[in-house]
Amino acid sequence: MNKLQVIDLFGIIKRTYPSFDSSPQSVDHHAKYLHDFPFETAREHVERHILSERFPPTIADIRGRLGDQMDAQRSKDAAEAHFANLETWGATGSPPPPDYWEHGRRLLRGGADA
Repeated sequence: MNKLQVIDLFGIIKRTYPSFDSSPQSVDHHAKYLHDFPFETAREHVERHILSERFPPTIADIRGRLGDQMDAQRSKDAAEAHFANLETWGATGSPPPPDYWEHGRRLLRGGADA
């Protein structure tokens, strides 16, 4: 994202949060931390933030809590793989691996391999 895009983003934020600091220093500060982040994604995050938050977004809010997003994606991928396995096992009529149910119980109990 370049400075002009940061300024565009600030326009969106300023319309909802009039007290938001959109000074040149703030633009420079945000541009420093958002230079490697795609504008379209940042705009989506700001628009989502506006729908549910009373206070203006921080740089972390604009970036969208990337760690949380990565965790969510890993969970989605694991669920897809799991459902694909269930479908395969059901289609072939073969049972799940021998330790499948015990592994599930350990996960539910918060076991060491959870």
